[in-house]
Amino acid sequence: MAIIIDETKTVMVQGITGREGQARTRLMKDFGTNVVAGCTPGKGGQVVHDVPVYNTVKEAVETHGGIDISVVFVPARLVKAAAIEAIEAGVRMLVLVPDRVPVWDAMEIWAAAESNGAHFVGPNTLGVLSPGRGVLGMIGGKASSAREWFQQGNVGIISRSGGMTSSCGYYIGQKGIGLSTLVHVGGDTVLGLRIPDVALMFEDDPQTKAIVVFGEIGGSQEETLAELIKQKKVTKPVIAYIGGAAAKEGTRFSHAGAIIEGGRGTHAAKVEALTDAGATVVDAFGDLPDTTKLVLESAGVLT
Repeated sequence: MAIIIDETKTVMVQGITGREGQARTRLMKDFGTNVVAGCTPGKGGQVVHDVPVYNTVKEAVETHGGIDISVVFVPARLVKAAAIEAIEAGVRMLVLVPDRVPVWDAMEIWAAAESNGAHFVGPNTLGVLSPGRGVLGMIGGKASSAREWFQQGNVGIISRSGGMTSSCGYYIGQKGIGLSTLVHVGGDTVLGLRIPDVALMFEDDPQTKAIVVFGEIGGSQEETLAELIKQKKVTKPVIAYIGGAAAKEGTRFSHAGAIIEGGRGTHAAKVEALTDAGATVVDAFGDLPDTTKLVLESAGVLT
């Protein structure tokens, strides 16, 4: 079944007439994503890659009888307004691609989503990809590359790094292992769906038999996942790599959310928490593909 995106979901693109919006709409459509509408205020009536453009999200939702997912490609300062407009129009899943979204804006988006029963991925995300089904955002860069690199299978990938989302999928694929869905949760401090949230979605997904995690220092996402494993809320095998082993307190590792403060969010603490919970944690990223294969073979779910 995969999670978040598949061939049944209707998708709209906010900011579709901009450079990034146009380029990524083409990627999504070429990959097979069911992009049915775009939205740019003042540009209603235009058509981008055969997708009709509307002035408001509400107009698009009413015209198409509902929209499942909105992918947002607008400048960071406009993300809050765009996201809340979509949520209030009834869209229940958003992918917020832009980086540098102000923290307070992200918090307001989170509050709006919470009060309306909606969810979002990001901000600062490359998106979500389900091989053979659909892509949201810009994972893979080109549809041809994404098709070549990522094949359907039973391993779900969750990553705090955009580039490493693709790298995990690519190198695991080189071992003959297919994927259900790849999710880049985003690199910012305030996020919508976090690693533990996505892990629970994979737990409920019949297609996914194991979960690969690319974690980083900072925050508590990996520790919360470890608690879910201990509580038997996540029972599928988890294979993880945690980046930032050499980082010192106060040093940011790659992303805004990857920083050790007050002794919290350390590499050692995350590795210990996951290992104690029963996850398989590798010391080197290069070991992740082979270890994933071994875990799948041991569990009898390698396809």
